[in-house]
Amino acid sequence: AWPRDGRRETLEGAGVALARQYAAHGLNMLSSHAQFADGSVSVEAGLMEMLDRMQSGRFKVFSTLLPWFEEFRLYHRKDGQVVKLRDDLMAATRYGVMMLREAVVDPAEFKTARRRAGQSDPLGAFR
Repeated sequence: AWPRDGRRETLEGAGVALARQYAAHGLNMLSSHAQFADGSVSVEAGLMEMLDRMQSGRFKVFSTLLPWFEEFRLYHRKDGQVVKLRDDLMAATRYGVMMLREAVVDPAEFKTARRRAGQSDPLGAFR
């Protein structure tokens, strides 16, 4: 999925819509922008879904993703509204949570690795 404003022409893209730029580079995308199943795009609903998943252990972030945690710590509200400054990772995370219904897991990725007993695999080559 892509951001709701992905069809809007951007100055950075010299008048080419973001979704079109992504497609031109071969990025696989859904046909519509990120949204909930009912078509809504509420930031608040997305944040509440993220919070619920975090509190119930259904949302985890690798501890090595320091930029994500830094942005998470700085994420805040002013006068009841989310401050949309340096929030790119939080917005991308929210879009991902909104579109979880479209996620597909490849069962082949979960097959047991075939390697000799005792063989080292420090880089995960046999996964």
